[in-house]
Amino acid sequence: MDTDGNHGEIAAMLGRLEEAVRRRGRVITAYSGGVDSTLVAAVARRVLGKDNAPAVIGDSPSLPRDELRQAREIARGLDLDLIEVRPGEQDDRGYQANESDRCYFCKTYLYEALQRLSGELGIPYIANGTNVDDQGDHRPGLEAADEAAVISPIVEAGLGKAQVRDVAQHLGLVNWDKPAAACLASRVPYGTEVTPKLLAQVESAESVLRGLGFEGFRVRHHGQVARIELPLNQLERLMREEVRKAVVEGIRGAGYLYVSVDLEGFRSGSGNLALTVSAAGRDLGR
Repeated sequence: MDTDGNHGEIAAMLGRLEEAVRRRGRVITAYSGGVDSTLVAAVARRVLGKDNAPAVIGDSPSLPRDELRQAREIARGLDLDLIEVRPGEQDDRGYQANESDRCYFCKTYLYEALQRLSGELGIPYIANGTNVDDQGDHRPGLEAADEAAVISPIVEAGLGKAQVRDVAQHLGLVNWDKPAAACLASRVPYGTEVTPKLLAQVESAESVLRGLGFEGFRVRHHGQVARIELPLNQLERLMREEVRKAVVEGIRGAGYLYVSVDLEGFRSGSGNLALTVSAAGRDLGR
């Protein structure tokens, strides 16, 4: 239960966020259904009105269908004006090459689609859900946001991820505690070409785990090998004989020959470890 002090702090954080949005007058929110962008979209709807605060989601093969379904449901519950666009990043060779700047291409195409929509609707600002904690991570998408002059109201309000969740819970957002999600391409190692077929394979494998009731997991693609990252408190259930057999059978049915489990458990952004190891190797070779 919130103490009066905590309630006051949360109200102050919400006030700063509302002001960061209100002074723009009309705002398009780059919306994904995650807690960060949902908070921005909900606050924009709250202080600017529905017609002045559409939420826009980019639909592409890298977006899991279940995530799109949830995003639509959340938008309906909040009475958001939800617009769906198709950014088209899948056709860009830079994106397909899947180097460490892949997210730059993805976000560039998304923001270009939002800029076109901004011109059509006469809405001068595009906002994203970047929070203060995001700024220290490997996020090439932030460069694309800067180039497109996208505003980050949560950063302006000085909120990190934990504070975003506090404010979202205070507002009664149903996804306030939703685990962080990422596009399907994040399951593919850098340097492995990203194709719609490969993304569909990953999504099919993850749907097996989701159908069995697992949460907060990833299936990482390594050629013929599917590497499961699962929160450690769910590993025991995974090893139950009937569950294990269902997982192996289902993921093989998705097209993988081998099914492995990462004993470190789920780590957000674990694919970036390859960048760290590569950099360390170069340093040692000097």
